[in-house]
Amino acid sequence: MSVRRAGAFILDSIMAEMKERTFIAIKPDGVQRGIIGEVIKRFETKGFKLVGMRMVHASEDLLMQHYIDLKDRPFFPTLMKYMTSGPVVAMVWEGKGAVKTGRVMLGETNPADSKPGTIRGDFCIDVSKNIIHGSDSVESANKEISLWFKDDELVSYTSCAFSWLY
Repeated sequence: MSVRRAGAFILDSIMAEMKERTFIAIKPDGVQRGIIGEVIKRFETKGFKLVGMRMVHASEDLLMQHYIDLKDRPFFPTLMKYMTSGPVVAMVWEGKGAVKTGRVMLGETNPADSKPGTIRGDFCIDVSKNIIHGSDSVESANKEISLWFKDDELVSYTSCAFSWLY
C-alpha cells in the first residue's frame, strides 16, 4: 500500500469514527417533566451534532420491535404501558464515540446507581421512570435509528464547530 493510499485509509477511518451515530429517546416522563431542552443542551455542549429529531406517540408495534430483547421479562407489560403513555422525543446524535459517551452521560439504568452530573443522576429517582433511553452499542444504534427514522429524515451537514472539536 502506498503512503498516499495509507494516509487516505487512516483519514477515512478517522472521519468514520467522528460520524458515529447514537439513538437517544426522551421517554414520556421526561417529556412531561419538561427536560427536553436540558437533554439537548447537554449533548450539544458536549460537542455532539443533532442530525435527527421528532416527537411521536410511539405505536405498540414500534415499541415491540425496539424492545424485542425484553419481551420475555416480567416488567415488559409495564414498560409497554409506560412507553405508550405519552409522547417520546426520538433523536439521532453524531460524533466521535457518540454511543459510549452518550451512555455515560445518561447514567446507569437504575437512577439510584447513577452519579450526580448524569442525566439520570440529576433527574430520576425510580428505575421504572428513568426518563431517557440511549443505544448500548453501535449495532443497536444502527438498528434503533432505522426503526425510528427514515433515511431522508436524517440531515447530513458540517457544523461550524467541527474544527474546534476535532
